[in-house]
Formats: sequence, structure tokens, C-alpha cells
Amino acid sequence: MTSAIEGAFREAGVVGWLHAVDLDSGREVGVRPDESVVLASVFKVPLLVAFFRRAAAGGLDPAEQVTLPPGARVAGSTGTSVLLDEIRMSLRDLACLMITVSDNTAADVVLERVGLEHVNRTLTELGLGRTGVTGSAGELHSSLMADAGVTDPAELWERLAEPGMTGRLSALDPTRSSHGTPRELTRLLAAIWHDDAAPPPECAQMRRMLGLQVWPHRLASGFPYDDVLVSGKTGTLLTLRNEIGVVEYPDGGRYALAVFTRARSTAATHPRADAAIGTAARLAVQELRGWAS
Repeated sequence: MTSAIEGAFREAGVVGWLHAVDLDSGREVGVRPDESVVLASVFKVPLLVAFFRRAAAGGLDPAEQVTLPPGARVAGSTGTSVLLDEIRMSLRDLACLMITVSDNTAADVVLERVGLEHVNRTLTELGLGRTGVTGSAGELHSSLMADAGVTDPAELWERLAEPGMTGRLSALDPTRSSHGTPRELTRLLAAIWHDDAAPPPECAQMRRMLGLQVWPHRLASGFPYDDVLVSGKTGTLLTLRNEIGVVEYPDGGRYALAVFTRARSTAATHPRADAAIGTAARLAVQELRGWAS
């Protein structure tokens, strides 16, 4: 089965990394599952866990109201990042937006309140020693512009295919950016689904938010069935397209997946790479369900 998964990645023109695990039996499938990969917006899942753990411990009030004045926006194409007027909402609702629509402004407000040190301490406490968050979405965007020597994102895309450009971008390097391994990311999901990442009420809220993610073009594309629930979080950064999530079947089968890809093409739109994530996930789950039978 791993050869079929590799074939799906190869046909899409990407290098891929995958780990899939049956949340009840522990059976697993992997393609380079222990290699370090860039998280991109997947960093918002460790942040979500840290937020709810801190809320459960009384370190913050999830209902605390936050006001975002005009102009206090982080670069992004969704949620509060694209709004122009003053916004007032709770930290918990901002956390929801950072997961469901990958809102960068919301994520950075939550990160500022939780604290980067606390996020990484949470990962250590959960035994995820090879996963780390290095900074905010705003800092990531700023590093891209600085490393590329540009001030306009459109210019970055225009120059991305220049020889050596992608190698200059620290954001694409797992040794210099927020990072993890596919296996550790499925362990994080397992902790959420098993109520080990935080107390059960907080884990239930996290599962709800991940289940409300709006993007159907990656992981969910591999499971186009009304009775199969796909919960997840995407990550997108130039040539990187990722998603981690949990697929739940009506017969009770539950499978955590982490799929990371790096495209050879520098095109901003790459539907074959997106689809390969769903295809690889489907092949992995089919293998796990075949073992289970």
C-alpha cells in the first residue's frame, strides 16, 4: 500500500509524507512518518490544544472579549484578516475561526494570549519532542518577505521560481520554521480524540471546531460520503500543502491522518497536489480497514 501512496504523490508532482493510525487498534501506515516537516497553518492545532489546556487550568477566560481595531490585521485571505471595521468577540470564538477558516489574525491574537512558551511546553508535556512552534502567522509572513527581499506578496510569487529562491526562505525549512513529524501530529490528534490532550469538555470543543473546518478539497476529498465525518486542519505555504485530521466511519472506525506535501511546481494553484492528499489518505485508511476486517 505504501507504494500506491507514493505513486499518488509522484503522479501529482509532489514529495509526500504521511502517517495514518487506527485510533482504537493502534495499527498504522506510514510514508516517511518520522521525517521533519513544516507545519504552516497546522501550527494552529498545537495552539488550540494549549489554549484549551490553559483555559481548563484557569489561566485564561475563553469568554474574554477582545477588540480588534481597524488596521490590526495579519496578512491572510480569510476571517477577520480580511475585515475592515472594528471587531469584538471572545477568545474562544477567535480560536474557532483560526481552525475553521484558518484565520491568521485570530490565531495571532490567541497566540499572544496563550504565549508561545506555553504552546511549546504543552507539546513537551504531551511527549511530542520533535514538534515545535517558532512564532506567529504574522512573523512567518514577515520572514517570507524579508528572506525574498520583497515587500509585496505578489512579487514573491513572481520570483518564487528563480533559482535558489525557495532555499532562501526560512519558512520552508523545518529546521527554522514551525515543524513536526507526521507521526507526532497523529499522536496529537489521538490525544484530542481520546480526551488526553485536555479535560474531556475541552477536548469535545476542540473536536467540534476541527469538525467545522470548511475546506473540502484535501483530506475530505478522499471520503466523499454523507455518513463519513472528516475533521481537520489544513496548512498552506507557497509550495507546501498539508492537512491533518480524523476520519470517522459510521461503523465506529476512527483514523487519524497527517499528510504533508511539497510541490515541485511553484504555481499558486495546484489542484492535483490538493487531491493527492485526499487520495493518499483514502489509500491509507483502506489499508487500515482491511487489516481490521
